[in-house]
Amino acid sequence: MKFSFPHMGTSHVAFKYLLENLGYEVINPPTPSKKTITLGARYSPEFACMPFKVLLGTYMEVLDKGAEAIVTSGGIGPCRAGFYGVLHEKILKDMGYDFKMIILDPPLYDIKEFFNTVSLLRPKKIGWRGFINVVKDSWAKLCALDEMEKEANLVRAYEVNKGDTTKKVNEIIEVIDAASTRKEIMGLQEKSISMLHEVPQNKLRKPLKIGLIGEIYVVIEPFMNYDIERLLGEMGVIVHRSIYVTEYTRHTIWDRKAEDYIKEAAKPYLELMIGGHGVNSVGETILYAQDGYDGVIQLAPFTCIPEIVSKSILVKVSEDYGIPVLTLHIDEQTGEAGIRTRIEAFLDLLHQKRSLSGKEGMAK
Repeated sequence: MKFSFPHMGTSHVAFKYLLENLGYEVINPPTPSKKTITLGARYSPEFACMPFKVLLGTYMEVLDKGAEAIVTSGGIGPCRAGFYGVLHEKILKDMGYDFKMIILDPPLYDIKEFFNTVSLLRPKKIGWRGFINVVKDSWAKLCALDEMEKEANLVRAYEVNKGDTTKKVNEIIEVIDAASTRKEIMGLQEKSISMLHEVPQNKLRKPLKIGLIGEIYVVIEPFMNYDIERLLGEMGVIVHRSIYVTEYTRHTIWDRKAEDYIKEAAKPYLELMIGGHGVNSVGETILYAQDGYDGVIQLAPFTCIPEIVSKSILVKVSEDYGIPVLTLHIDEQTGEAGIRTRIEAFLDLLHQKRSLSGKEGMAK
């Protein structure tokens, strides 16, 4: 059977490894493009958010390439994202596509149903022990990818030659993708960090520090946010992304209390569960302010209710904690030039604020 899955950041490298080592043929999802948006928007409900449209377009692209099954995540709570898999399946089948949709809902909602769904991925010829070993190796690749991206966001702000870090990141992704043995995979994390530190850096700089918050897909997928991490880094900014695939998976599957400190920080402003990452956006902004960050950028799909609610609250949080917040709403009409202009203006504001506080340093 030919399998595929959504494209989200660099995670496709680990998911491809997982399915291939379970014995399936993989139709790798293409990096989202304008074609993807056009396809998805054409067949999506008018007020569906940008992630819904991009995912639908991606599924159409992989199904046209021969995919017979799609593995995706589900969700629970008030956010519409929990219904994406079901709605995508209905739309695609109404269009005439013949395929199997496997939706992995959070296990803590219904542990029995979760394992029943996971068992659909295990071929009969592979025992549970072998299946778990493949999952562990895939997880190790995913961890290496996430840790590499975290380190890249530090290195990029200090790079001497603009673009060197991104070139090195692409090399590392190829190395991680090529690793096949347990020994190779287990050493990837340390190796990728070492490779990043080969990039010439100017440690005399005192770069701005910005936290990225918002809806998970828009935050993680570079195409959705106009590669904002690279853009900011090459402008001399240290970027800290609030969420990674490994962290989200861990918090969703077996460590729900890991985010309690974020919810606790948000409680004075937002105590109710509003779905998505709305509460996280508030709590993380407060934590970034307490950690001395210069500013926060909120990335939100247009019409995303949780992020709209958090945006209104962040006005007060920004005032109380003295941390500037820029909200960027993303939809199919958003232009890269407009995003860049707003970011440049935001950075000018942050530099001015730092200068007035007497903490401005060399940023280039």
